[in-house]
Amino acid sequence: MTIRQPRYSKEEFARRGDEIYETQVRPQVEEDNYGKIVVIDIETGAFEVDEGKIVACNRLEDCYPDAQIWIVRVGSCYVRRFSGRMKRVL
Repeated sequence: MTIRQPRYSKEEFARRGDEIYETQVRPQVEEDNYGKIVVIDIETGAFEVDEGKIVACNRLEDCYPDAQIWIVRVGSCYVRRFSGRMKRVL
């Protein structure tokens, strides 16, 4: 089994991913896919949309086995949110 290695710094990876999403992908997916996951190969610009990131990643990797994948949630700046509700103290 080959272990895939990142080919870009974290900053360059994020810059490329955000740029491709904003300029190429967002106009195509935003209207009908709110809350869904978009996975993007930052080298080819290819992308997949699905409810779950594993399914979307698997589909993208089927076509692009060496994909450098950036993940975005449509309509949000977060893919995942780590927080609970704050308890109100009386």
